[in-house]
This record gives sequence, structure tokens and C-alpha cells, in this order.
Amino acid sequence: MTAGHRITVEQGTEHVRVTYGGRVLAESSRPLLLRETGLPVRYYLPPDDVRTDLLTPSDKRTHCPFKGYASYWSVPGAADLVWAYLDPKPEVAAVKGHFCFYETEVVGSR
Repeated sequence: MTAGHRITVEQGTEHVRVTYGGRVLAESSRPLLLRETGLPVRYYLPPDDVRTDLLTPSDKRTHCPFKGYASYWSVPGAADLVWAYLDPKPEVAAVKGHFCFYETEVVGSR
């Protein structure tokens, strides 16, 4: 990490849901919360809690110097709606293979 930049990953207690076009794409009561300096909290959801059958792999890839390379998936009408780090840097290894969506609704907490 660079000076002043911090990333933490912790087990969340929130119950979160992701919908698009009236369909539930994901719902989880075991999200990982990734907090990164200067960015909103992101919820990384286990693959078992995501409707991966509704996602289509995208050609898009991005690189974060702190987390590694992200792969993206789309749904009809929403390109690159979700991403995951399939081989993240060791500092954020917990999010490996978990899916993150731009818009995640918190519907409750434990």
C-alpha cells in the first residue's frame, strides 16, 4: 500500500440484495465488506449467493494497483455490471472469486 491508502476486508453482518430489471441477481447474508480509502464500501458476495446463470462474461478487464486485475460480467441492458478479482493481491485475498455489483441494497442486518 502507498502512504495514506488503506484497504480492509471484513465479514459483514448485512443482508444485501442486488436487483436489475426486476430480477434478483444476488442475495446474501454473508457479504465481505471491502473498505478502501476514498471509495464507497463495496460488498463482495460469495458465488453461491449470485445468479451466475444470468451473467455473461465480458471482455473488460481493469487493473487496480492495490487489488489486482478485475474481470467483469454483464446482464442484458447493463454491460459490465459486476466484477470479481479471480487472482487478487495477497492483501485482499479474501475477496477471491466473490462478486461485486455497483448497486447493492442493504435490506437488513443480523
